[in-house]
Amino acid sequence: MPEAIEVRKVPIHSVADASELARLIDEGVMEASRVIAIIGKTEGNGGVNDYTRIIADKAFREVLVEKGAPADQVKQIPIVWSGGTDGVISPHATIFATLPAERTEPSDDLRLTVGFAMSEPIKPEEIGYVAMVEKVAAGVKAAMAKAGITDPADVHYVQTKTPLLTIHTIRDAKSRGMKVWTEHTHESMDLSNGTTGLGIAVALGEIEMPTDADIMHNRSLYSSVASCSSGVELDQAQVVVVGNTRGIGGRYRIGHSVMRDALDADGIWEAIKDAGLDLPDRPHWTDLEGRLVNVFLKCEVSQDGMVHGRRNAMLDDSDVHWHRQIKAAVGGVTASVTGDPAVFVSVSAAHQGPDGGGPVAAIVDLGEGEPTGYRWTR
Repeated sequence: MPEAIEVRKVPIHSVADASELARLIDEGVMEASRVIAIIGKTEGNGGVNDYTRIIADKAFREVLVEKGAPADQVKQIPIVWSGGTDGVISPHATIFATLPAERTEPSDDLRLTVGFAMSEPIKPEEIGYVAMVEKVAAGVKAAMAKAGITDPADVHYVQTKTPLLTIHTIRDAKSRGMKVWTEHTHESMDLSNGTTGLGIAVALGEIEMPTDADIMHNRSLYSSVASCSSGVELDQAQVVVVGNTRGIGGRYRIGHSVMRDALDADGIWEAIKDAGLDLPDRPHWTDLEGRLVNVFLKCEVSQDGMVHGRRNAMLDDSDVHWHRQIKAAVGGVTASVTGDPAVFVSVSAAHQGPDGGGPVAAIVDLGEGEPTGYRWTR
């Protein structure tokens, strides 16, 4: 049986800052040795050479070791950083830790659970092909088992980090007589994310196994709970499954929905309501009253270059890549819903939600007493 989860969102005050994690541990909110996953936004360019992810990773792991967690254990903790806080998005981290039974708020209802797994190593020539889909799917199933989830309907968010292609790995594949899907390293970010999204969809029974020809082309195939990031940090799929289960207790629950397009604020509200908050028919961010811990979104420019029947120029802009433009746009829409710019909005959502939209997951605090989420007062 998995243990109950404590989850908190903290601001990051500079690229190498992990002081708010240290504060949570010092105040007894969570123990360093019980931290099991961290998911956050850093303020780099969000591209292949976004080293803010590596800097933040080092800072957070060092704090965990300094506060008493074994170094070997800390090395294995999945820490997923999404680079790029374009627009109003604020750098932050969401930290997940287990709670001992004596500190767990009892509940017979569905409550938050988290599972983690690593896939088999993914070769550069497998990125963009069914071989990668199969390895990701196996990793998702392993993470579900660790989370104590048997019904895929109880999975509401799957955050992954997978390798992308670099000049070095492309050269490695060629040296072994293999070919790669693309030799454009930035394009390989979309490719890795999209292939991973299909692996998640297969594992959860959302789709049947796709063909190589479907990958990045058949956008009708997607997962409604996938949030896929990629980078140069690893050569495996790092998989974090977040869902609900009964019997473990705790304060928190997760729900999900999808944004149908870049302006679909209702999709964000639907995810928050799916998590269990009772809200008015036309809610406002002041109705959240500190009960929302965080929302996690993927976004993608629509392939037809349109939103609500109006043309945009994101795909034709040679000055600012569409990754940064759609991230800033959806980040603004999301912050207007939550009243908090510290939202996890990540770009490159091929096969993650419908074309031009993306999945939304929301974690809420349903516990007794003072809520633990962010509440801004003027």
